[in-house]
Amino acid sequence: MLFLGPEVDWFALSPYLTMVGGALMLMVVGALTSRWPRGLTAWTTVAVTAASAVLALLAWNDIGDSGPTTLVGGAMAHDRFALFVALGMLGATALVALITDGELRGGENDGPEIYALLLTAATGAMVMAAANELIVMFLGLETLSLALYVLAASDRRRSGSQESGMKYFVLGGFASAFFLYGIALLYGGTRSTSISEIVERFQTTVAADRNDALVLAGVALLLVGLAFKVSAVPFHVWSPDVYQGAPSNVTAFMASVGKAAAFAAMLRVLVVALPFHRDDWRPAIWVLAVASLVIGSVLAVVQTDVKRMLAYSSVSHAGFILVGIEAAGHRAGEADAGSGVQAVLVYLVLYGVLVVGSFGVATVVARGNDGDTSLSAFAGLATRRPTLAVAMTVFLLAQAGVPLTSGFVAKWGVIQEAVAERSYAIAIIAMLAAVIGAFLYLRIMVSVWLQPSPDGATTERVPALTGFAIGIAALVTVAIGVWPDWLLSVSESVSAYAR
Repeated sequence: MLFLGPEVDWFALSPYLTMVGGALMLMVVGALTSRWPRGLTAWTTVAVTAASAVLALLAWNDIGDSGPTTLVGGAMAHDRFALFVALGMLGATALVALITDGELRGGENDGPEIYALLLTAATGAMVMAAANELIVMFLGLETLSLALYVLAASDRRRSGSQESGMKYFVLGGFASAFFLYGIALLYGGTRSTSISEIVERFQTTVAADRNDALVLAGVALLLVGLAFKVSAVPFHVWSPDVYQGAPSNVTAFMASVGKAAAFAAMLRVLVVALPFHRDDWRPAIWVLAVASLVIGSVLAVVQTDVKRMLAYSSVSHAGFILVGIEAAGHRAGEADAGSGVQAVLVYLVLYGVLVVGSFGVATVVARGNDGDTSLSAFAGLATRRPTLAVAMTVFLLAQAGVPLTSGFVAKWGVIQEAVAERSYAIAIIAMLAAVIGAFLYLRIMVSVWLQPSPDGATTERVPALTGFAIGIAALVTVAIGVWPDWLLSVSESVSAYAR
């Protein structure tokens, strides 16, 4: 019997292959050569992500000419949805690589391994966003997760980092099991794990043999697995401890790239694959969104460690993104799908930039205070490092949703979509949660600007590459807030999915 493999479009796959090649190159060359010049590994990582981004932009234009399609026998989607998320992930990965240089330089962990893991994790995240097969999505999830487990525990000098990695590994394993079991049940109900075939089956058949029970159980388990990855309440319990214990640069990666990958996968599963069950999964999304908004905002206010504050803040932000997904669910599968998916993806990209900048500042403060990231460590930062304080203020105002920042654009988008779909209750709850969350960010700003530095405090040293990354993130946060039209116009075509 002659086996004929699927046709492979190497150009369409080039953004992913570039990331894999970069990770392998860092590992192999790093193992065969002596210690690299300072900053070279970080710039190499940035160069790899930049090359992948250029190829993704070329593929974006190619899709505009030929339309979305699938790759490798239907295993992956080649559409602007996947590329838009990938470009956001690549930008966040590049910023994290620059921050990582300041975190590792001169230490025991300074080497190419961490950067190779960042590229590996980003590759898994990109595959999750582009998966047109649930098994491929699971492989992307595991590639991302395994790299993050190691990265969370990568600081061998701190017991908190080891504890963080172990907690994330144990709880993440349970979440992956739920996700995989959900795939199995969905296969039992549809006889396929291909998103394209699942959609076709629901379009052409009527469920007369009660297989809907398997489908609904599978959707529920898939939601549990993905809700863990996005740290939505009540599956958020891991995030405060893991965010606090992991190195700040790794936390920035988890909060940006990891969250974007999980939400992109959630959109693929719910909006693209299961629009005919939208009345079943939309109430669950509504509950998750409200719980995340309320509990994330309230618990963030009572914290005293800035990294834990930002961890609970990320739970609240997950609630805002879920508001957008709930709005997208109203028209899932219709010819006029609305702008819910667009609002969610814009939120993911903008939040990824500003949260990397926030944790970049936390990285600098922690290095200057023996790893302390409590509010007292940030006290008087404006007198010691005024430019760093200004950047942190920009990021906090953006997370609060203040106008003329990218955070306002993001929050306005998802709330506007909820109102457009007449989900008034969840829109009101989201606005109230934003008010509660503003108090959290005000607490940090008061500590930075109005409280005196503790006795014996030294001026934090800002590594060049870390300062550059924080500056770029702050500039993007303000620029998008003032001039968002170009990003919104670019994102208009993201709801044309490959099937």
